Amino acid sequence: MRISSITLWQVPLTSHDTYYMAGGKTCDTVTSTILRLTTDTGQEGWGEVCPIPRYLPAYAGGVAPAIEELAPVILNASPVGPEALIAACDACLPGHHYAKSVLDIALWDLTGKAAGLPLYGLLGGRMNETMPLYHSITCVAPDEMAHIAEDAYAQGIRQFQVKLGADGNWEADVARLRKVREAVGDGPLIYGDWNCGTDPLTATRVGRAVRDEDVMLEQPCATIAQCAQVKDACGLPMKLDETAHDTATLLEGAGRGCMDAVAVKLSKFGGLSAARQARDLCLHLGAKMCVECTWGSDIVTAAVLHLAASTPGRGLLNTCDLSGYVIPRVATDCPLRKDGTIAPPKGPGLGITPDQDVLGTPVADFR
Repeated sequence: MRISSITLWQVPLTSHDTYYMAGGKTCDTVTSTILRLTTDTGQEGWGEVCPIPRYLPAYAGGVAPAIEELAPVILNASPVGPEALIAACDACLPGHHYAKSVLDIALWDLTGKAAGLPLYGLLGGRMNETMPLYHSITCVAPDEMAHIAEDAYAQGIRQFQVKLGADGNWEADVARLRKVREAVGDGPLIYGDWNCGTDPLTATRVGRAVRDEDVMLEQPCATIAQCAQVKDACGLPMKLDETAHDTATLLEGAGRGCMDAVAVKLSKFGGLSAARQARDLCLHLGAKMCVECTWGSDIVTAAVLHLAASTPGRGLLNTCDLSGYVIPRVATDCPLRKDGTIAPPKGPGLGITPDQDVLGTPVADFR
């Protein structure tokens, strides 16, 4: 089996609610790039990547040119065993992990189909029948955020990410955390996320003000050292996201004692291959993991769910149904949340079938 063609689509995904984050970041309508690998046997493998503007060193317009650069390496190559082809791509085009993540997911889809197994069977076996979800709450007025939390709680959600810092008002951030905690009561996990958008002093003031609450902080500052400074100053547990993206940064976060939890996002690491390695290292380091991706619809959601399902429960904090936050749905057979949890697809490979009528006209086709 050899890869005979590469087809790319760009699909605008619109959030059900605009996401306001610290530092002026927003997430409303963003472009997702979807890739299909077709083999000489007629088999298809699908991938997806959806960078958020001003979030990580990645942008939607960079995916297609990177794949075009890699096309001579990809075409006529064997798709089975994704790491081998990704290594060849790394030799051709160093870096650009986000662009390679869409390729890596498609290669895993083909490998799973060739083996006749769902991806969780190749990524470590099914460790979890269902996985807990978190719900991300946009940074708006504290009372409105509390109402969003109440609605999600009524649907079975027990983990809540509270976006902070969009208005630059640290006292309002304190109210956001307190109001959400009051809305969902004792027990559920709540963590306040600045997305690198504040400074150590401001984050410390917020952390000390809510030190009597059962909350965790997420990625307040732009460096691991600053996040460690905040944790040391306020004594609350810390989750890393943007600054934890490879082996070196995972080891640094653990070494500085500020990686109680970490976001293992496929596009941040470079796809399922690298994210699986990161997962196994985090299990060794003892960090709880949110297994997810930056943004996207059903294809990347399916990939995330397979990795989460194959992650030992002792290391899995939660996962995310990214496709539940956006329209359109690009594969309606991707699983939906139920009672605050979700299960992976069961078919071979990713186990889903994208709707090409939804995808529209391809933006590139390499043969």
